[in-house]
Amino acid sequence: MSILGTTTTYVGSEHGYLRGYRVRIVAVLKADGSYVKDHDELARVGGVTADDRIEVQPWLEAESRFSFVTSDPRAVDLECFAHLRR
Repeated sequence: MSILGTTTTYVGSEHGYLRGYRVRIVAVLKADGSYVKDHDELARVGGVTADDRIEVQPWLEAESRFSFVTSDPRAVDLECFAHLRR
């Protein structure tokens, strides 16, 4: 599965302003501090875990585009990573 570039929905509460927004995955912020923006590197480091954060851009419906501003929610707060929730 290609994670980077995927569009999903934010379902968490930590970033209340994102709740229900469609977001695009830009990068993975691994628990060890590494910042991954490459599919091959992400596969090499074991993909996404429940301990990671995901850099996302929210979809701005009124402007029909993704925001240039990003947020870093927990992976488990994105609909596409529901399987990682404990």
